[in-house]
Amino acid sequence: MTRIINQVAVFGLGKVGELVADLLGESGFKVIGYDAAPREDLGFEVKPLDVRDAAVLRESLRGVDAVVSCLPFHLNIEVAEAAYDARVHYFDLTEDVPTTNRVIELAGDRPAAAFAPQCGLAPGLIGIIGASIAKTFDEIRSIELKVGALPQNPTGLLGYAINWSPEGVVNEYLNDCEVLRQGHRQMVPAMTEKERVFIGGIELEAALTSGGLGTMCETYEGSVHRLDYKTLRYPGHFDQMHFLFDELNLREQRELVGQMLVDAKPPVSDDVVYIHAAVEGRKNGHPFRENHVRAYKPLDISGRTWRAISWTTAASAVSVVELVADGKLPVTGFIKQEDITLEALFSTQAGRHFAEQGRV
Repeated sequence: MTRIINQVAVFGLGKVGELVADLLGESGFKVIGYDAAPREDLGFEVKPLDVRDAAVLRESLRGVDAVVSCLPFHLNIEVAEAAYDARVHYFDLTEDVPTTNRVIELAGDRPAAAFAPQCGLAPGLIGIIGASIAKTFDEIRSIELKVGALPQNPTGLLGYAINWSPEGVVNEYLNDCEVLRQGHRQMVPAMTEKERVFIGGIELEAALTSGGLGTMCETYEGSVHRLDYKTLRYPGHFDQMHFLFDELNLREQRELVGQMLVDAKPPVSDDVVYIHAAVEGRKNGHPFRENHVRAYKPLDISGRTWRAISWTTAASAVSVVELVADGKLPVTGFIKQEDITLEALFSTQAGRHFAEQGRV
């Protein structure tokens, strides 16, 4: 089969972006990486790029078929607009709602390419899992989605390590969350509706956080009674965050809180990504609940050990690129993560890691 995508530009070569580029190469794509401070020790072509320079940004997309943005969310709109002008396929990892809304606008304006934002873990993989389970039900009462990126061996009252963007963590704790209640979309405060969760005998707590559902509330409004996304943490974590934000009055100082968290809880190499998706409803006329529970740990890829948060995020994004390239997803317009099947994701070169790893 002839692929419609052959050469891919990867913007942002941090831990996730570097692995995205490596996995794309393993999947048969020609890759060119762009970064504000490019390194020379990578196994693919790398060039410098300032994405704030519109002319240079558009020139960097000349000759490529697609771009995967692994940049901070506030830079993605410029990249998406440049991709639209250059008529190349666009993919990103954003959790940011305004960014996704702008991508949706571009995708609906006579697009010549596919636009697939939110290709990470949440939104992204967790929505693919939840929607795939939901398709097997005759009636759906609830879809409950949870993800946690945590240290395997936590210490302290927070029981946490900043292995992901501190800006993203603070935003998901403070921004209101979109949910479905009684079948209707609502906005509710983050870090509420806490519950206990056990995975492989390990006790965790879950609370509502923002951004993890992507477009799912719009998709399922009126057909699902209850839909929400919660972040998984070790017990007591959210009480500590309430103390930080509320009793110390730091809600308006997000950048400071991010810096404090990185300083107090720096990244660790022995992390774990917990996935917990559950759907309740009726199958064959009977009430039923189906759970999909996984615990993904660091993985050796191409002779190097990658953190769980890095490889799960990168593999999810590259899987979507593969599916578009192979014509298994639409090649124009907006692609919702919930329109992708887990079976299709497992069939890709990058997605096979999810099928092979994570059993609890």
